[in-house]
Amino acid sequence: MNPSHDCRALLQTELLDRPAPAQAASDPLRPVLASLLAGRSLNQGVLPATLGLAEPDFQALWRDYFPGARLNLQHGPGEDIAELEDLLHLLLEYRAGLRESEVWLARIVAYSCCGRNHLWQDLGLADRGELSTLMTLAFPALASLNVGDMKWKKFIYRHYCAREGIYVCPAPSCGECADHAKCFSPEV
Repeated sequence: MNPSHDCRALLQTELLDRPAPAQAASDPLRPVLASLLAGRSLNQGVLPATLGLAEPDFQALWRDYFPGARLNLQHGPGEDIAELEDLLHLLLEYRAGLRESEVWLARIVAYSCCGRNHLWQDLGLADRGELSTLMTLAFPALASLNVGDMKWKKFIYRHYCAREGIYVCPAPSCGECADHAKCFSPEV
């Protein structure tokens, strides 16, 4: 048994068992938000204690999604990156447009791109599957473009760079790139 995994599961269950207003309780992204908070309370990932959100947004997240919950959230090692606002705008452009949590998650994901690990790890999520759920629900049009199941951070940056005319891969296509195995290999 993995004690960190067990602790995360308990924290997530505690958060999700809290009664929340109907709109928040029915948000399919609520379990992902609970996982982000559980990860931050376990000091996993790079996010600050407010998950990279402005204080009013963070307070709205607590109030609306997990009222009365108390966790000890610590600051992670992340720092602002020069392209933060550009990544945020990219994610917002592709959001589903169904709920406020997508706006929060756009900022959280953009901020987490400052980390050096896989995006799901920098977010403090339990696994890549949670990140895929986040991306599919919050940013479905962007997620649908990831047809090769490229690792999410690489995919977001590749998409961002292509839009900005920044070509970092020397090969004309992923299939010919020397890093193909690194981008598409299973994550551990």
